Formats: sequence, C-alpha cells, structure tokens
Amino acid sequence: MAEEAHRGQEPLAVRMRPRGLDEVIGQRHLLGQGTPLRRLVESEAPMSLFLWGPPGTGKTTLAYVVAGATKRRFVEISAVSAGVKDVRAAIDQARRELGMSGRQTVLFVDEVHRFNKAQQDALLPAVENRWVTFIGATTENPFFSVISPLLSRSLLLTLESLTEDDVRAVLERAVGDPRGLGGRATLHPDALDQLVRLAGGDARRSLTYLEAAALLSDEITVEVVERAVDKAAVRYDRQGDQHYDVISAFIKSMRGSDADAALHYLARMVEAGEDPRFIARRIVIFASEDVGMADPTCLQVAVAAAQAVEFIGLPEGRINLAQAVIHCTLAPKSNAVVSAIGAAADDVRRGLIGQIPSHLRDAHYPGASKLGHGKGYQYPHDFEHGLVRQDYAPKELRDRRYYQPTKHGAEARFAERWTRIRDFLRGDGRT
Repeated sequence: MAEEAHRGQEPLAVRMRPRGLDEVIGQRHLLGQGTPLRRLVESEAPMSLFLWGPPGTGKTTLAYVVAGATKRRFVEISAVSAGVKDVRAAIDQARRELGMSGRQTVLFVDEVHRFNKAQQDALLPAVENRWVTFIGATTENPFFSVISPLLSRSLLLTLESLTEDDVRAVLERAVGDPRGLGGRATLHPDALDQLVRLAGGDARRSLTYLEAAALLSDEITVEVVERAVDKAAVRYDRQGDQHYDVISAFIKSMRGSDADAALHYLARMVEAGEDPRFIARRIVIFASEDVGMADPTCLQVAVAAAQAVEFIGLPEGRINLAQAVIHCTLAPKSNAVVSAIGAAADDVRRGLIGQIPSHLRDAHYPGASKLGHGKGYQYPHDFEHGLVRQDYAPKELRDRRYYQPTKHGAEARFAERWTRIRDFLRGDGRT
C-alpha cells in the first residue's frame, strides 16, 4: 500500500514511463527488430551505449526500459552532482552484485557530457571489462564532449525530436491510462493542440504541463493550460494565417532595423514550437536579400547560426538565432543583390541572351581551336591590377546594368570599385 501511495505521488512523467520497448512512442529507427536496443533487451550480454538527443526524447526512459525488461539492477547517476567517488562506488557495488548473484547492473549516467576527463576515465574499466551495462545520456555532441576511449567502446544511438503526432499520442495515453489521469479529466481538443505546441517535441515537458493543468481543473481548456504554465497562449497556427503573418512581421522588422520587434517575433515563433530550421533559413535568405554587400559578414553569421541550430538544437539554439537576428537587423541594408539577379533573370526569360564571345568559350576539347574557341583570350593575372580590357558579356548585353550598388555600409566601397572596373572594361581603358 505504501508503494502504491508513493507511486501516486510521483510526477506524471515518471508514472507514464513505458514498461517495455513496445510502449515507447517515437524513435522508431531505434526500436525495430535487430536494432542494438532490441538486441540489448533480448540478450543477456552487457553492452555500452550513448544516447544522444534533445531533452524529452526518451533517453532516460529507454535506460529504464532496458533495465526493467532484462531484470537488470538499475543505478542512476547524475553527472551534474556526482564525482569520481560516486562513480567508483557504483562500479564496485555492481562488481559485488555480479560476483555474488550473477545479476548485472545497468549504470545510467545522465548528462554524461558534464563529466570531466577524470570522471569519464573512471568509467573506462567498467566498460572495458563489462562489469556493467553502461548507458550514457547526453544532449551535446559526444564526439566533442566524451573522451575517445570511452566513445570507441560504446555504441552511439541518436534520438530524434518527437513529432507533434508523437507528443499528441503521449498526452492522449496519459489522460486515459490508470497510471496517469485515469480518465478523471477531460482534455479539450484545442487545449491538446496547445500542449503539443508548447512542448516543442519534449514529451516530459508536455506531461509536466498536462499534470499542472489537471491540478487546476478536471475540464482542461486552453485557458486552464495558460494558467497552469504561467504564460499566455501563443496563438500561432503553424499551418494557417498566423504562421505567415508572424514570419512576415519578423522579416519586415529586420528590414526596418528594429531589433526589439524582430526579437519579439523570433520569441513568438520559438515559444510556439516553430521549426528552428525554418527560422534559420529565413535569416539566411534575408542576409543576401536585404543586406547583401552592405555587410557581407551577415551571410556568414546567418549560415553559422543555421549550422549551430542543426548542431545543438533548442532551447540553446535560440541564442544563436537571436545573435544572427540582431546582426542582420542592425546591419546597413541593400537589396542590390536581389535586384541584380532578378534583372538578369528577367532578361534571360525574355530571350535577351546573345552569343557567348568566342574567346570565352571552352577550348579544351579536340577541334575547339578550329572553331576559334579561346582564341584571343587574355589571362587577367598576367596584367597589372589583374584586369584586362576585353568583352565578357554577349554583345547584345554589353550595355545592360544588373548590379547597381548602393552607398550603404560596406557596399559603398564595392560601388566605387565596381564603377571603376566597369568603366575600364567598357570605357576608355583608364583605371
């Protein structure tokens, strides 16, 4: 009875942990027949694993499932608070248990990336001699945060963020399951949608919010969810008008150089569970479309932010996005790049193409010289300033102007240089 009472006091996310691999929602790529996790559960052989993925994707859950399904003893250590002494004590106890009863131990180290080199070194003998089944969970790239000897002796399994359908299934199960709310509360469809959005692919977060809402009312509406999580609902339909309205306001705020407004719309999208890769792509486009050569470093910053988001994910990735947003927003603006490629494309579509000058054509294949290809081409590196006057554009386009730089920011320097170069190539030859 005491055990039942204690179980009822456990957080909903703990009570709803799957009891077997078949109850695990998401991570289908790790749970099929013949996968390492299946083999670990179905065999008695010890194995060492690293589970790498965003928060709330099931790393701790999978470790519990492995221990429970195989009847192994389960020992959990948090790298946030444990030291070398704790690690060695857990390993010594596992060795005694193995020697006395033959029972194996699952040693689960949460946030293993927080262990320093000495603490990770302490794990090596247990992994190498298979005194334990070691499972390390990390939200950071283990190739950068885990020592090579430990990583090379372990399998690395990558967990993916849960889809909206996955989180929805987690919540619906928790509402009806006796271990969860047991049908004692009614979850309205719009409130379910709101919980899914607020979770951002994190099952644990979704269950924490659901539990908080259920404590307030048996009728869980959007308003109840808002009160429970102490934040206003972000009314943002990722498939509807709000999706386009918010991203439009976001881009226009950056274009208008209002960093505070741009950060507001960034926060709205992130908090609503918008795909951070979508946001990053829009910033990369903006860097060339609205800043361009006025600050060429904007594109570098935007691409770096996009790569950082892929590398570390949310929630930390929002900091990288914010840095890129501030940089692009405060940069001098120029749409000369997008105007230039647009004008060139318009001419091509209208048929204004012309013949490629013969001296620019490929002269490497047999017979090209007989056609005059490459004849008369002058190699710019052989001339002062790396410039030589010769025709590059088709004759029909000789006077067309596509790139017309502004005087904004760094583009002023490019404008001056391009004017001088263009006059030299098409003018009287003065530099």
